[in-house]
Amino acid sequence: MIREPVYRQEEDYDQLPMGSAEDVEYSEELADHEDIEAQQRAAEADRRAAAYEGD
Repeated sequence: MIREPVYRQEEDYDQLPMGSAEDVEYSEELADHEDIEAQQRAAEADRRAAAYEGD
């Protein structure tokens, strides 16, 4: 059975929740241990992505 894609009406978009990937300003002064660890993980991921040559 093949299903037809379901499309939302444009007026429904106003009722959707705001995305959680909002841009926020990072402050070292206000950073706690978890923030610092997250920054380190992000930097390591960036290095791995830059070095990745693909399959």
